[in-house]
Amino acid sequence: MNEAFYELPKEKQKAIYNAAMEVFGTYEYKRASTDLIATKAGVSKGLLFYYFHNKKTLYLHTFEYVSKIVEDAITDTHLLEITDFFELIAYATEKKVNMLIENPFIMHFSIRCFYSQKEDVSNEIQTEISNGKAKKYDMYFKNLELGKFKEDVDPERIFHMLVWITDGYLHSQQMEGRQIQIEEIKKEFTQWAAMFKSIAYKEEFQ
Repeated sequence: MNEAFYELPKEKQKAIYNAAMEVFGTYEYKRASTDLIATKAGVSKGLLFYYFHNKKTLYLHTFEYVSKIVEDAITDTHLLEITDFFELIAYATEKKVNMLIENPFIMHFSIRCFYSQKEDVSNEIQTEISNGKAKKYDMYFKNLELGKFKEDVDPERIFHMLVWITDGYLHSQQMEGRQIQIEEIKKEFTQWAAMFKSIAYKEEFQ
């Protein structure tokens, strides 16, 4: 990536990323048009490639940009003070869902990234997603009260399963063309979390 991109005004950088999120979130990678991205961003295609060199670099940097936005939206002082696993999961999920609904380009792009397969960017994206989950677990759950869990339960596996269920639910809603309702997601998540809590926690903590 050309460092000259970071010399652009912040609003112009944001416009390029927003255009990339919109187009990559609407079309699968191979069908996403860089001409359309450039048009929506208000720059020439030549200038777009001057900054990002090629389509793949633009996609990967857009993914990095989105990941930072999501992380910043979720992480706050209260989150890092929560010691109960399921309370922390519920708090982080609500903040993430609210942020995604307020930013539909981010939501659609994120879902396509999560389900990217057999595309030029798929291996890199899936690696980043996997590494990101491990990083988030280490960051968010370092203060957990692990004594609440049954001896044979791995909290990290429970975390990954809840992430898969939530993202899968969002994906199914998008694929069915349904408008995502925050209250519906909260209700579904509460039921999933309660089920996993009954499986994972010792009886006295359920």
